[in-house]
Amino acid sequence: MEPGKFKTPSNDILRKRMNGIPDNLIKECPICHEVFFANRAGILNVCPKCGYGFRITAKKRVDITFDDFEEIAAELTTPSRYQDAKYLAKLKKAKQVTGINESVLTGIAEIKDIKFAAGIMDPFFVMGSLGSMTGEKISRLFKLATKKSMSVVMFTSSGGARMQEGIMSLMQMAKVSAAISEHAKAGLFYAVVLCDPTTGGVTASFAMDGDIILAEPHALVGFAGRRVIEQTIRQKPPVDFQQAETVLQHGFIDAIVERRNMKQTLYQLLKLHEL
Repeated sequence: MEPGKFKTPSNDILRKRMNGIPDNLIKECPICHEVFFANRAGILNVCPKCGYGFRITAKKRVDITFDDFEEIAAELTTPSRYQDAKYLAKLKKAKQVTGINESVLTGIAEIKDIKFAAGIMDPFFVMGSLGSMTGEKISRLFKLATKKSMSVVMFTSSGGARMQEGIMSLMQMAKVSAAISEHAKAGLFYAVVLCDPTTGGVTASFAMDGDIILAEPHALVGFAGRRVIEQTIRQKPPVDFQQAETVLQHGFIDAIVERRNMKQTLYQLLKLHEL
C-alpha cells in the first residue's frame, strides 16, 4: 500500500471490530449489508453502496427536504381516555425521542417559491403507527389544504394501525381517505412519498390515495408482514418481495426517487400542478 493511502477494511473485519465500539460509529445497511463508518452516510443518512435511506425522524426529514416549514396542530396528542401503563410509557418515550406529540408532523412547507401542506410520519414514534390523533392531524391538514387551495405532500413511514387504540385506530383509515376525497374533488394535487417502512392500514388507505406515488429506494411497502403472509399462503415469498423496486414493477407506484433528488423532484411536480 502506498504511503498516505488508507484501505477501507472489509465487511468481515469491520464486524469483528464492532464489539466494544461506541454506538452510532458504524452502520450496517439492512439491504446490501455493507458495513461502513456512519459518517459516510452523510447528512441524508443513506447507504453509500445501494442508496437505501435509513429511517430518520420527521423533524430531520423537514430539515433536509424543505426550505421552510411552519408546524400546525402541534398540541394534538393521544386522548387521555387511554390509560394502559405500558402504552403510556411507550408514548412518553416516543415524545422524548422524536420531539413531537404524535406520530405525524403536519404543517405548511415551502420549497423555493411554492407553499404547500405537508405531513411527515415518524417511524420512531411507536413505529409511526396510525393512532386516533394521527388521523385527526392528517384530516385537519387536508381540510386546511382544501380551504386554502393548496397541494399536499405526505411522507409515509408506518407499521400500520395502532392496536393499543383498537377500532378508533382503524377508523382513521376511512376518516383520512374521506378528507383526501374532498381535496381531490376540489381539483387539488396530492403526492405521496413511501418511506421505509410503509405497511398495514396506512398502505391500505392514504398511502395509496395519491395522484403521484413516489418511494425511496428499497423501502418496505406492503400490507401484512412477511411472516403473516408465509403462514397464510404456506409459501416463502421472493427475497425482494415488498421492496419498492418490486412494487414499482407491478405498477403500484409511479417512481423511485433517491433522497438526494427528492426536494427537486417534489418541486417540479408541485410546479407542474400550479400551472
